[in-house]
Amino acid sequence: QVRLAESGGGSVQAGGSLRLSCGASGFPESTTLMAWFRQAPGKDREAVAAIWARSTPWTRYSDSVDDRFVISLDKGRNRLYLHLDKLKSEDTAMYYCALSTYGLVWDDRTKYDYWGQGTQVTVEV
Repeated sequence: QVRLAESGGGSVQAGGSLRLSCGASGFPESTTLMAWFRQAPGKDREAVAAIWARSTPWTRYSDSVDDRFVISLDKGRNRLYLHLDKLKSEDTAMYYCALSTYGLVWDDRTKYDYWGQGTQVTVEV
């Protein structure tokens, strides 16, 4: 059974930084992608960043966070990270960790099999 658990959220002033962490238990060998999504109140869940989990990793970012967020994967510890920098009020949302065992399209949320419960990030102006 795969379980994902996020941590590291909180309240931060605009311009500040946070590091989100996602622990994955039961990490499947078939994992293709791991990603961070976010959902603000009244909005759809959107992809933020993803990393290819197989032999040669690559990363993808949404235009709204490019150059400010960095995703990384420690396969030895089965932990996914998202470093958030230069935070803006519009980054306020619940952030979710997701894992896919077959997906190839990084920002398609329907291709992710497993999800965490989320961690709240609030950016105060």
